Amino acid sequence: MSVSIDPAPKKAAARAKPGAAQRVVVLVATRKGAWFFHGDPRRKTWEADGPHFLGHSISHVQLDPRDGRTLLAAAKTGHLGPTIFRSTNFGRTWKEAQQPPAFAQAASGLPARSVDHTFWLTPGHASERDSWYAGTSPQGLFRSEDGGVSWAPLPAVNDDPQLREWMGSVQDGTPDGPKLHSVIVDPRDASHLYFAMSGGGVHESRDAGRSWKTLIQGLEVVEGFDAANVAFHDPHCVRLCPSRPDRLYQQNHCGVYRLDRSSGLPAETAADPSAQTWQRIGRKMPKRVGDIGFPMVVHPRDADTAWVFPMDGTTVWPRTSPDGRPAAYVTRNAGRTWQRLDQGLPESQAWWTLKRQAMTVDTQAAPALYLGTTSGELWIGRDEGARWSNIARHLPEIYAVEVAELP
Repeated sequence: MSVSIDPAPKKAAARAKPGAAQRVVVLVATRKGAWFFHGDPRRKTWEADGPHFLGHSISHVQLDPRDGRTLLAAAKTGHLGPTIFRSTNFGRTWKEAQQPPAFAQAASGLPARSVDHTFWLTPGHASERDSWYAGTSPQGLFRSEDGGVSWAPLPAVNDDPQLREWMGSVQDGTPDGPKLHSVIVDPRDASHLYFAMSGGGVHESRDAGRSWKTLIQGLEVVEGFDAANVAFHDPHCVRLCPSRPDRLYQQNHCGVYRLDRSSGLPAETAADPSAQTWQRIGRKMPKRVGDIGFPMVVHPRDADTAWVFPMDGTTVWPRTSPDGRPAAYVTRNAGRTWQRLDQGLPESQAWWTLKRQAMTVDTQAAPALYLGTTSGELWIGRDEGARWSNIARHLPEIYAVEVAELP
């Protein structure tokens, strides 16, 4: 069933009262297109709008929170290759980017590369209207200043010899190719950026992307490899806490971590070694489950609360739920303890898992979690994941799930 909704004009958004109920729309990106699921005010019933781009591989769909109506979709369009589509009326119509992300001509001594697909989309800072960032496979970082119509590469990432070395080969064994992901803009400072690479570590800029430094201290790597070599670091997902932007959480190939950056000021952070050292908080997870997975989700208002969705990380990495019994795990004390959340999820013989962008949370008074599975199911976890129920079944493999909240 297709549902059209009126775009949310800026004036209407401005008139919305604090704490007023919002419409929740779940944006689902899949291997064969995109779907939008519109919830009623209680998030009990859902109407499907889709498919959009049927047959196209959609890695990510994001709403621009600055206007409440502009959507960007990262697509790989079969024979036509990678591109980005843009809608200014919440998906009723779409236009292809005039200049999608593409690598510049390689600097002397560096091998040429071409974008296989855009993997991650992040709206820019609230003060920089129409700015966006995109991360690609192979690893590249791009910026748009016109709402996603045209994209320019950031040479301090894409053409830096050291970063290129850490990116490794395009044949590094990462399923679906190596990726630059988790592009984060500090809500307090448009010049303060983070990104992560699988593989190639976590990196930070305080000058709007003109220079970068690594943030890998305290992170572990696969046994037998050198942790001092940034190329061996494989972060899966990095998230910044909206309520405490100096705190980051990370789901990594080798565990779950937390990083507290002191006050966030460069001089103070540099003077405090703990502000640059990740703490492995996943060791408190049950040993039979482990702390390996892909998605990382943080609470919109409580920096001590975060969720993960572990997968089987045994020797052959089957990438399924442990023992075929899927569950989310929550910490409410910054990683000191974890609680299993599985009420309503299958009790056995459920051999799916989640991609790194396929779990998120809304910002309602009683937040709900949303997750999309590799078997094409969309779930809602009400009361912060305490009670799970199914929204949709039989979709293509789900790559990403985001929530749009509209007045």
